[in-house]
Amino acid sequence: MWNILKINWQEDKWYSRTISSSCYQQWIRLERRFTFLRRYATNLSAMAFVAVVASYLLFPTVANADIESEAVRFDEMTVNLIVWAMQNKTEEFGHLPQSPDAAPRRHFTIPITAYTSDPRQTDDTPCITASGLDVCERGIENIVAANFLPLGTRVRIPELFGDRIFYVEDRMNARYHYKMDVWMHEIIDAKTFGVQFTTVEVF
Repeated sequence: MWNILKINWQEDKWYSRTISSSCYQQWIRLERRFTFLRRYATNLSAMAFVAVVASYLLFPTVANADIESEAVRFDEMTVNLIVWAMQNKTEEFGHLPQSPDAAPRRHFTIPITAYTSDPRQTDDTPCITASGLDVCERGIENIVAANFLPLGTRVRIPELFGDRIFYVEDRMNARYHYKMDVWMHEIIDAKTFGVQFTTVEVF
């Protein structure tokens, strides 16, 4: 390989030796032309440093070019826009229209019972539902347990509770499928409720 390159160089194949020599000669000429700068390299560096420092001291506004600290005179239109933007921040934006309640997607006619936060009816954490909700602390009787609906589903039991909306936040024993349990505060109310066979609307 080296021999081939040497032969090509000697024969000036593809003008390799001519081009290389020409480039080398040009480099030598440029180097000789700017040789004098080497003598003053230190002085030029010092002068450049002094010029930069002087620009910061003598012309701080130009040197820093900070539009926020620069004194700028606004025209009337710009002032009006700034005032409008400031006033707009304090104005009320109105209210979104309220959509009517959607119609139930499904209906199930199933047996419904009631339960309380009694360890004999639940587990060792009677106040905590399957979704992690503390019904004792919350204290609102709108929670149901069901296995056939996803947690968080909204349901309504119109024949028994009218328009009250219930939320599926708990689960029943695995042997119960199409059945629902309504959570109540008092055990006497749950016993009085008994078993009701009625229609459940699912949203």
